[in-house]
Amino acid sequence: MGKQQKLPLLNDYIFKRTFTKEGTKGLLKDLLEAILEVKITKLEVRNSEIPKELIEERASVLDIKAEINGNTVVDIEMQVGNEYNMKQRSTVYMCKNIATQIQQTEDYKKLKKSIVIILLNYILYKRGSYHHVAHMKFEKIKPNEYVDMGYKKEEENATEELEMHFIEIPKFLKKNPGVEGKLEQWLWLISGREEKIKMAEEKNEEVKKAGILVEEMSMDPKERELYEARLMAKYNYDSGMAGAREAGIEEGIEKGMAKGIKEGKKSEKLQIAKKLKEMGMSDKEIVEATGLSEVDVKNIYKII
Repeated sequence: MGKQQKLPLLNDYIFKRTFTKEGTKGLLKDLLEAILEVKITKLEVRNSEIPKELIEERASVLDIKAEINGNTVVDIEMQVGNEYNMKQRSTVYMCKNIATQIQQTEDYKKLKKSIVIILLNYILYKRGSYHHVAHMKFEKIKPNEYVDMGYKKEEENATEELEMHFIEIPKFLKKNPGVEGKLEQWLWLISGREEKIKMAEEKNEEVKKAGILVEEMSMDPKERELYEARLMAKYNYDSGMAGAREAGIEEGIEKGMAKGIKEGKKSEKLQIAKKLKEMGMSDKEIVEATGLSEVDVKNIYKII
């Protein structure tokens, strides 16, 4: 029996499992320090559990919720496929972070800073960067509304309590940086580029620990079973929605999803096969799941 294929950190189950498993707090701390460029002295993970029913729920979100330094709440998510709603979803995540706090206290001064971090395996913004940091900023002052108050410097942010980070992995790979920075080290591990991973592991002990953990999970039949269950749940959701669109089903979406795999156009199956390959599924598994030929799956990047 050959060596098991390494499970991808780009998969949201593997990502969450790696950074919330018991004894891995140091990994999450190091990753967050790399993204946020802050020193973390205290870290509390709020949702380390992953119920099996959540894994098999097709549209569920396996995010990581944490509190850092006692004054900031963070929501971090891995998103592989473009569902064309991330800008709206990230806003909802931010609102939920705030709403949860309001339920616990009516004193607005006690609200903690809220940060949403989304790692994307696709391009979302037409901006020349792979790491976007967003705040609630003021627009430029209109000349007819300007009032000379003698300020040496105008405030730029309406509030410091809201912050969003979007990291686009395809742009990172296109830039192809080295491994000197902590964020670069983690992104090479997450993206799965083996030649750079070895270099990153030599620079960062936490990255090395995470790599070893992923290898251990890859050899664990139970972890692989849960990974594949998550993969198929996502696959069923995507293929079902494609089948529903093809048939023009506006009502009974669940029925459309169930028929999507068999009735989807070949072009749509090829798109799904490409996504499954990027998630780490083997060619044989993709053939069985989609009904495509071995030749089509093997040459997917030439066809699409």
